[in-house]
Amino acid sequence: MNPTALNHSASGQVTFLGAGPGDPGLLTLRAVEALASADVLIADPQVLDVVRVHARAQVDTPLQASADEASIPADIPTLRDTANLVMAAARAGKRVVRAVTGDPGLDGNVAEEMLACAAEGIVFEVVPGIAAAVGVPAYAGVPLRDAQGTDVRFVDARSADDRCWAELGNSDATAVVSTTLDAVAAAAAELVSAGRKPDTPLTVTVAGTTTRQRTWTATLGSVAQVLKAAKVLPSPDGGQPVIAVVGERSSAAQRDRLSWFESKPLFGWRVLVPRTKEQAASLSDQLVSYGAVPHEVPTIAVEPPRTPQQMERAVKGLVTGRYEWIAFTSVNAVKAVREKFEEYGLDARAFAGIKVAAVGEQTAKALVAFGVKPDLVPSGEQSAAGLLEDWPPYDPVFDPIDRVFLPRADIATETLVAGLIELGWEVDDVTAYRTVRASPPPAETREAIKGGGFDAVLFTSSSTVRNLVGIAGKPHNVTVIACIGPATAKTAEEHGLRVDVMSPEPSVHKLAEALADFGAARRDAAIEAGDPVTRPSERRPGSRRRARS
Repeated sequence: MNPTALNHSASGQVTFLGAGPGDPGLLTLRAVEALASADVLIADPQVLDVVRVHARAQVDTPLQASADEASIPADIPTLRDTANLVMAAARAGKRVVRAVTGDPGLDGNVAEEMLACAAEGIVFEVVPGIAAAVGVPAYAGVPLRDAQGTDVRFVDARSADDRCWAELGNSDATAVVSTTLDAVAAAAAELVSAGRKPDTPLTVTVAGTTTRQRTWTATLGSVAQVLKAAKVLPSPDGGQPVIAVVGERSSAAQRDRLSWFESKPLFGWRVLVPRTKEQAASLSDQLVSYGAVPHEVPTIAVEPPRTPQQMERAVKGLVTGRYEWIAFTSVNAVKAVREKFEEYGLDARAFAGIKVAAVGEQTAKALVAFGVKPDLVPSGEQSAAGLLEDWPPYDPVFDPIDRVFLPRADIATETLVAGLIELGWEVDDVTAYRTVRASPPPAETREAIKGGGFDAVLFTSSSTVRNLVGIAGKPHNVTVIACIGPATAKTAEEHGLRVDVMSPEPSVHKLAEALADFGAARRDAAIEAGDPVTRPSERRPGSRRRARS
């Protein structure tokens, strides 16, 4: 029986939940389920942002610590005070989720909290998470065992005693050492003193499973020099946790072929996505799959038309049989019609007997979500021109009605209207929504745009170029500029921007692919030249030293 399913009137219930080493995608399905039903969320600062997105908006979070405090060591006493918060919430009959970094079974403080619950008869469950000592090496491309197999031993350098080091030094087991960046060399020295050979392979990974991850390959004898040569140490961030993997069979020597995560084409790139938030979601997901960190900045806000009468007449015309076709040229047009339908108490059944066209895949998906399967989607270019290529001419024999309803933005071009008229159709060109310039982003974002803090920016229309420059300023010249097509590229160049990437076709997903190809080619060129792989933003003056620290 699921312990959290039990209903105790006297007390609540507690879920001790492992949030993994940092990548939000490593949360288990059970963890997401528990978070969604939590009344109270008590999380380690390092994983608060990872788990909070899956909790209800009204969830109580007594620990208001920020995830920016990730450098706080796990044994700091402030986190031990959470036991009191857990117990108080459970006694009040709340469903409590206690989220910890990695796996709760490896956290001694959490074990004490479990015992406290058991002593008071409070129902609890444990949802395991991926331990950093297992997840981080996997993301670093360092398998802990080879085909021949070997022992794997896990050690926390902060609590290891002389006996522990001696046992590791006298064995050939792969050692997974949890330590801090500035203590790696000391841990390596302990192993050498205990009997391990100085030339034993070693990898050191910081910020594992996140897009800030970096891994260095060295030996027990050379790790101090390697980190110093890489300008990683000395550093004010030396106290941040790392995972070091030591052993001849840990495949450290093959890491150049096994490093699947850090070798993603846009790994660690901060990519600016200047679109409306609804439009940016799927594009951002695609960028994440390439290793990028998308930053969505709305440049266009969508508002209702100033006078609604024209739209109201057109929607009534749909119901009364005025139109043969309705053509949607954007997701926003679908949204505008859908909202008007809901206002009148209509649904997708109102499209019965009317042919529906969509300008591209994303618009078609929005229609399907509305319950409407489009009759026409361009087979070639996803644009007004592509739609016209496939649009049938008006035939008075087969088409009982000669009119097309075209709900569009107030700033839409006349290409589609002119083309439909040429094909013999009458067009009701209706303003379904207005596009206005969005409010400026926060000052920090504006400074990053102008100062070269972003590695790339994706422009999906000429208006996004004009609006971004208008509300935030011109991107720095080290920033890679990617444009969806020639018209957008021309607008970018008119604003003094150098266009580096052009989508092979007018599709936001093809644009993201083109940027990934650019990033992969850039990475390959650096490796072939024997240069370190850097991000474009690391080329700006003074940034290289900070990026490596």
